Amino acid sequence: MEMGLSGASAIVTAALNCLLDFYKVRHLIKVEIRPSLVLYAEKELGIVAGLQDRVAQIYGGLDFSKNHMDELGHGIYTPMDIDLLPPLYLIYAENPIDSGKVHSTVRQRWLAGDEFIISTMEDVANIAVEGQKALLDKDYAKSMFGDDALGAVNVEMVEVARWIGAASKFTGSGGAVIVFCPDGPSQVKQLDDSCQDAGFVCEKIKVVPSFLNDIDLQTLALK
Repeated sequence: MEMGLSGASAIVTAALNCLLDFYKVRHLIKVEIRPSLVLYAEKELGIVAGLQDRVAQIYGGLDFSKNHMDELGHGIYTPMDIDLLPPLYLIYAENPIDSGKVHSTVRQRWLAGDEFIISTMEDVANIAVEGQKALLDKDYAKSMFGDDALGAVNVEMVEVARWIGAASKFTGSGGAVIVFCPDGPSQVKQLDDSCQDAGFVCEKIKVVPSFLNDIDLQTLALK
């Protein structure tokens, strides 16, 4: 949970999948509502959670519509072909911070109606739309959280990647960043060397397809 890799959501999602199979009710629980079930469980456990982690884990891709969420209790989720992704790399610190600490103040400010947080979240959502288009076309948030919340180690991981000209962003709320090296293998070597010098671990990411099976897909077809 401290790596910013959605560990808490992954554990609860895995538990839900086990229960669906054990009680043979997978066909009765629509895929669309499963992310919400996981989110409710996390809240019961006192875990500070956003809305997207368990969606990606259940679907293997996502989209989000606030109006749809308000009306039906779940978003409009669109799985994407993982082959559209370029090679990606993960940088992580061996002594990360608690991701919940990063989430907590932003969540409180959102609930309080902070205009800056709300407008910035809308900007981030638009970036996701632009990113989807870039992937389909194969054309390959520091100010909101603040350095104090993110921590020096998290900021440094982003800067290590950007220093060599790579694109980087947090995988979640901190503890790890995902990196894209547009210049290819030579830049990847630079990234690896820079991470070693800074005391970070750099690993190539293996993207796996969605785990939805035929029964799950049938529930998606039921409207």
